[in-house]
Amino acid sequence: MPYHWEKPIKDREELRPLIRSTGLQGHICWILGVVFAILGIIAGAMNASLGLSSTGWLLLALVAFVAGIPAWLSLMMARRLLGIESRKE
Repeated sequence: MPYHWEKPIKDREELRPLIRSTGLQGHICWILGVVFAILGIIAGAMNASLGLSSTGWLLLALVAFVAGIPAWLSLMMARRLLGIESRKE
């Protein structure tokens, strides 16, 4: 991800690509978490292993959801800061 922590962000147009990439990362983690959870449920219902046991798939889903939390938090913070900036203008 193209984070630019070395220099401060001066305007909204510099922040928009960062918001897009962070939102994409959050969506990818969420979709992977849902896919892993579905595979875990299917593996548990079939009482078989689909490469991993059902517990393994559900733990992998949990890891994917937790990995997406920083992306969602930074996305919400950036949107909030853009909203505060637009109210000041």
